[in-house]
Amino acid sequence: MGNFTCETDAVFPGSNSYLKAGRHNHPEGTVLDIGGIKIGGNTFVIMAGPCAVESEIQLLTTARAVRERGANILRGGAFKPRSSPYSFQGLEEEGLKLLRKARIEYGIPVITEVMDTRQVEMVCKYADILQIGSRNMQNFPLLKEAGQCRKPVLLKRGMNATLDELLLASEYILDGGNEEVMLCERGIRSFETSYRNTMDLNAIPVLKRLTHLPVIVDPSHGTGHAWMVPYLAKAALAVGADGLLVEVHYDPLNAMCDGPQSLSIEQFGSLINELKILSCALGKDLIVPEISFI
Repeated sequence: MGNFTCETDAVFPGSNSYLKAGRHNHPEGTVLDIGGIKIGGNTFVIMAGPCAVESEIQLLTTARAVRERGANILRGGAFKPRSSPYSFQGLEEEGLKLLRKARIEYGIPVITEVMDTRQVEMVCKYADILQIGSRNMQNFPLLKEAGQCRKPVLLKRGMNATLDELLLASEYILDGGNEEVMLCERGIRSFETSYRNTMDLNAIPVLKRLTHLPVIVDPSHGTGHAWMVPYLAKAALAVGADGLLVEVHYDPLNAMCDGPQSLSIEQFGSLINELKILSCALGKDLIVPEISFI
């Protein structure tokens, strides 16, 4: 889907500085294999789960529900970067243990955020994919450490970062020898106050033209409103993204983190059904496992 070329200089002068991320040195798109799940190429994957791991019942209930409805990968934060020091900061290693339990019980790979170089080794013990969040996109020591590990990395665009800066940040990871990198568009900060961030869908086709790395879209942080998420999720599929990172909670009204932007289980199920229809029309392979637990 999409005719992405390696003529990067037509988009960004000097883009040959993307020595490892650029299409000029790697014309074919990279396809990652995470436990048999293909990310990139013609597939479209769904990463879903709560913003933060709050408790065993919260995580396992939500994990089971999203798995049954079509999620390929479970997301959940054990370490939470919060604007206020008084907000819930996550369960830390206990949260990682719960993620591992969900992984084993429901056979679903796990993605979770790492915030500090001192956490990388610990998070690698429990997670299948490391997420580097928006606030840490240019935390260069952390990027270098992620480059030394042998776990796939999802690198989120900084809220004030250009695409050039995002791609150069990815070079730090790639240059360390870790070739399993995904980029994530999660909205940028603008003057508009009607929603949390401005979901920059322009970024998707540009990134697909510039780089061979898979591109994931986070419509939850991109909008800040659960009712907007399905619209932007379907738009992401239409403009060529390789997958979604979506927040889902079994009780959004009582979520300890980002409840207003979290889909309920029922809303998530409806979104998957809509994506199935759209993916067929676009010729994209939506990887939805048919799984039911007793």
